[in-house]
Amino acid sequence: FFYKQKTAYEIYQCDWSSDVCSADLMNVVLIDQDQASADKGKALSHKLMSDQIMKGRARSADRDALLARINASSDYADLAQADLVIEAVFEDRSIKADVIAKILAAAKPDVIIASNTSTLPITSLAHNSSKPEQFVGIHFFSPVERMMLVEVIKGEKTGTAAIACAMDYVRALRKTPILVNDSRGFFANRCVLNYLLEAHLMFSEGVPAAMIENLARQAGMPVGPLALNDEVALDLGWKILQATKKDLGAHAINPAQERLIDALVNQHQRWGRKNGKGFYDYPEKGPKRLWQGLSQLQDKKLDADLIDRNEIKQRFLVTQAVEAARTIEDGVITDPREADVGSILGFGFAPFTGGALSYIEGMGLTRFVALCDQLAEKHGARFTPPPLLREMASRNETFYGRFGAGTKSSS
Repeated sequence: FFYKQKTAYEIYQCDWSSDVCSADLMNVVLIDQDQASADKGKALSHKLMSDQIMKGRARSADRDALLARINASSDYADLAQADLVIEAVFEDRSIKADVIAKILAAAKPDVIIASNTSTLPITSLAHNSSKPEQFVGIHFFSPVERMMLVEVIKGEKTGTAAIACAMDYVRALRKTPILVNDSRGFFANRCVLNYLLEAHLMFSEGVPAAMIENLARQAGMPVGPLALNDEVALDLGWKILQATKKDLGAHAINPAQERLIDALVNQHQRWGRKNGKGFYDYPEKGPKRLWQGLSQLQDKKLDADLIDRNEIKQRFLVTQAVEAARTIEDGVITDPREADVGSILGFGFAPFTGGALSYIEGMGLTRFVALCDQLAEKHGARFTPPPLLREMASRNETFYGRFGAGTKSSS
């Protein structure tokens, strides 16, 4: 149903609590800036269903029935009867504000408006609505048709009706929702952006790109960080960096990361898989392969034989896990089960660990804090464990013992 960069969606559903597949229940109006763009969005649904037919997982009749429920349009007036509208434009506050204003002008008074923003706080986006209690975050992950996790984000004024609508809608899509409180990046992106940042910094240190990818997978991640970055789009990453700098100041972003993404996106027009050029090249025929020009973006190159492979793997997992601990301290996540489920389904955190918080508990909080301090001393403050983690380690507590069911103790 979803085309990533479209403007808005109109969702009709008679029974929000139904567990029947959404394709059997909902009619969708896909709004874009012009009819050609809207038609292009609908064409993606045709392609995705055709791919399923070729694999024997769907029938032509299923595709025809689904496409019949999608009305591609450029007219916001078609939102008049919408129960739920989801905006999914780029990470630009002014564009989002314009889209939200158009939705409010066209939709009925009790419409629920959701944002699919990747990082911008829902509370700040709700300022564009006269009814912030009807504004909620519904954050999908790329590729939407395959990823099973959806974050439902509660802003400061989001009401229970908006949350219930969002949760039931996500369940109707047969995806797994987790409810998180508002913050920049919410839960999943706070962790996964650390994963990408660590890869960018390793690359800037001179670690070969192939080694970065291979060691990340050896650490248990299903996809290397550079390949993942291509999937979510490098130009989106650039927009996130610029929005963060605008909101929080230049100190909030890493200059080495900014230089790397600037070179790829703006100097070499490499935007990721979507234009066939990112950290990888994506030929029409044959597998993807790392771009041969990548090494030219490195000011220095380390001898692969002298690199501590175990430390590289630790950096990948620890940077994500320590951020997951910070989301607990910040109150973004209130149930450790949602952090563990979200980390595995949302960004594939080493599934053998049981999730980001279970990774900490499996190691033992005392040992994990010591490892964080060791990495922070060598690689920077981003590895510094939060005060809550130090406190829990000193008391021999666990996340599941303190915040959720369970009696596990750390060692």
